[in-house]
Amino acid sequence: MPEQFSERGNTTVATNSTAHNSDRMTSLYEITEAIHSSLDMRKSLYKVLDLLSEHLGMGRGSITLLNPETSEIHVEVAHGISSIEKTRGRYKLGEGVTGRVIESGRPMAIPHINEEPLFLDRMGARSRMDKSKISFICVPIKEGGRVVGALSVDRASESASCLDEDVQFLTVISSLIAQKVSLLDKINRERDKLREENIRLRRELDKKYSFTNIIGNSRKMQEVFYLITQVAKSNANVLLLGESGTGKELVANAIHYNSLRADKPLVKVNCAALPSNLVEAELFGYEKGAFTGAVNQKAGKFELANGGTIFLDEIGALALESQTKLLRVLQERELERLGGTRSIKVNIRLIAATNQDLAGAVENGTFREDLFYRLNVYPIYLPPLREREADVLLLADYFLEKYASEYGKDIKRISTPAIEALTQYHWPGNVREL
Repeated sequence: MPEQFSERGNTTVATNSTAHNSDRMTSLYEITEAIHSSLDMRKSLYKVLDLLSEHLGMGRGSITLLNPETSEIHVEVAHGISSIEKTRGRYKLGEGVTGRVIESGRPMAIPHINEEPLFLDRMGARSRMDKSKISFICVPIKEGGRVVGALSVDRASESASCLDEDVQFLTVISSLIAQKVSLLDKINRERDKLREENIRLRRELDKKYSFTNIIGNSRKMQEVFYLITQVAKSNANVLLLGESGTGKELVANAIHYNSLRADKPLVKVNCAALPSNLVEAELFGYEKGAFTGAVNQKAGKFELANGGTIFLDEIGALALESQTKLLRVLQERELERLGGTRSIKVNIRLIAATNQDLAGAVENGTFREDLFYRLNVYPIYLPPLREREADVLLLADYFLEKYASEYGKDIKRISTPAIEALTQYHWPGNVREL
């Protein structure tokens, strides 16, 4: 009888072992399928944790990533852990079980988490549970010999032999997901770098194009600053008036980059520099075959500025026919490309500039009166340098410092004779000449 009993016992153990191994093989197959079935890496990793919960009896699990630049570790994906708890899962290298595993590159298996001082439960996901009945396993995720993160699971407490089996199984899983995790880590770091670069560039733009960067203490320039602050946040069209070289483009930059459209395009067009036969093609675009040489469709400057601002410098140089089409864009907020029949909606703010007397051009019949009124919603007059004598030396010092630095020159100050010459000159070319 004992012998027979022993045979039955051995048969039962063998059957259970076979079923256990079969379940593990099924798990491996399904996890491999999950890893390769989706291009969404994060979605694949969530699926892996779901399958571990289903086949391994995992209560909670997480995949953590190491930022090698900061030595910080954070939870990237998790199962059985709330989003709030997930945000608490941040560690330094070597801190807690997860930090120790990532630092050493060796797995850890804890039979009872209440007996392990390294188990911090920083997320608080197990705060209301009997920790004496929970086991925790953490294995490193390695890519090319480098530890990039860790795979962690917890489950009901089990024997040391079972924990060893789980460590071996999870080590296999970690090697399967290593490439995905490494790619996700690279994507996260690239995204962070791009975000930081974007913030840096935005700060540079804010500094470069802030109206406070326009130099001038004279009363007339203070009036200009006031007008810029008044109009920047609105969507009103702006007409910049003044002689060549007075800084109209600089003011256009300041208005756009201090407006609600600052993160959208600022497209600049010098109307006087466009050949008369190409003005409309440049401004409104054209369809393929619209004219000789139009081998491809091309969007015009207004389309490129959609959502943002278009700056039309020297607008007085536009021919009457082009003025008519511009008027339609301003009135209807739509345009047609050359050779096209489809109306294209555009959402733009127009800043125009001219050194001409547009009111006089209206009287002479060379500029449309209705277009002039559309443009002249908010005029800003930029004074010539001869009308802002107090700013000449201020500007001269600024340019001296700028170009001395640029060309590696050590120039302390402007000489007294030079100062006298600067202040007595009438500056027909304005700031550009200075």
